[in-house]
Amino acid sequence: MATTLLDLLASSLRRRPHAEALVCGQRRVSYLALWNASMTVAACLRRRGLQPGDRVALLLEPSPEYVAGYYGVLAAGGMAVALNPLAKEWELAAWLRHSGARWLLCAGRTRQCEALAGECPQLDMTELGLWRRADTALSRPPTTAEPDAPAAIIYTSGTTGAPKGVTLSHRNLVSNVTAVMRYLQLTPADRVMHVLPFCYSYGNSVLHTHLAAGATVIIEPGLMYPHRLLERMAEERATGFSGVPATYALLLARTRLDAYPLDSLRYLTQAGGPMPLRDILLVREQLPWAAFYVMYGQTEATARLSYLPPALLLEKPGSVGVAIADTELAVCDPDGRRLPPGEEGQVCARGPGVMLGYWQDPEATRQVLHNGWLWTGDLGHMDEQGFLYLHGRASELIKVGAYRINPAEIEEVLLAMEGVAEVAAAGVPDPLLGQAIKVWLVPQPQARLQAQQVLAYCRRHLPIYKLPRQVVFTDALPRTASGKLRRHALMEAGTAGLED
Repeated sequence: MATTLLDLLASSLRRRPHAEALVCGQRRVSYLALWNASMTVAACLRRRGLQPGDRVALLLEPSPEYVAGYYGVLAAGGMAVALNPLAKEWELAAWLRHSGARWLLCAGRTRQCEALAGECPQLDMTELGLWRRADTALSRPPTTAEPDAPAAIIYTSGTTGAPKGVTLSHRNLVSNVTAVMRYLQLTPADRVMHVLPFCYSYGNSVLHTHLAAGATVIIEPGLMYPHRLLERMAEERATGFSGVPATYALLLARTRLDAYPLDSLRYLTQAGGPMPLRDILLVREQLPWAAFYVMYGQTEATARLSYLPPALLLEKPGSVGVAIADTELAVCDPDGRRLPPGEEGQVCARGPGVMLGYWQDPEATRQVLHNGWLWTGDLGHMDEQGFLYLHGRASELIKVGAYRINPAEIEEVLLAMEGVAEVAAAGVPDPLLGQAIKVWLVPQPQARLQAQQVLAYCRRHLPIYKLPRQVVFTDALPRTASGKLRRHALMEAGTAGLED
């Protein structure tokens, strides 16, 4: 029985050594080539002194190099720490210091990497130019890891803006993969079009589930050209596609899905926030032969907690479905008592996918893990049949497309700008991205700030996915009697959109 992702990849290698594992542009990588490249990474890390449990960061775009790097880290006995290449150097440096990573796998000595070398002198940077020497064998077998040993850290925004590293074990990763493979009924014949970031849990899950099935992952970073994406799906005879609500909104806004020969599509999956029923029905109308799966999960649960069987989309509108295999869901009151059907409470989960905890943060871990249960921070209710409905997020994270952004990360940057006295950021509705970032700013006395100045400052100091869409100047921020910011009041004020 497989206990690690590497075991699952090895199984696919044995069954289909010369089949396509990855397609990226004009590059087609077989399972044998992927395995050998991964073993090359492992051998390199071992020669450089990696010990079991050492953290290895990956700063790579979605690519064959990323995949080989990830599995190579696991084969060497290390922990994979995937970083977002779009992040600013100060964010990357914070994650690297927090994780204690000793190695950084990158595509080349870019300006970004040079800056990180100065910030984190302990780093050993390794460039992954693997494919011309992918026949290099590992001198000894991959490290055998215990199922409950930590395997990966995924950084997610926390409520304080400080780095929050979700620590996942080999058991966590394998349990998520096998559960998703089961309900999607994945086979080696499947070919998934992958447009999501690898560094987040949804994209990470899509990647590993399909490789474990012996399927093909077609890597197509980004959605800049929706028409070309759909043409590519048709050319590659894709059988699967995964996206967040913003992904589908963008495709529906700029294309007609039924204008392309996508008859090979077998399934579509959606997670990362609520998708309007209007958009779901449009997708089904234009691609009636493809099964549409609404899913729900959290990084803290490895990725997936529930799914709605496609046949029940119309019978259970708004539901995120039932628990995945081997996972239990409950809706609880603040004291941990299960609530009856129809009553709102916090969604809690337990099962083999629940994280080990937050890296180096026992206090934050204690706040969400109680007696084996994960308190998700999401509010919802269950119906009489056990189907889960979400009412909203208990947290204040902003969801821009596939990204999760802590308002404090934006506020901290703007508070360093000359002339800014107070600032608050919140998410407001956006028809394409789900949410857009709106900033309320209190200028210092005598300051003569303009919105364009503030936006230009943000462009210099924030990655593109954290840029505010609008800046509003105000005399004061709404606060409670105890002085706490009433962020939800700002969010409610912004529900009219971005027109005020």
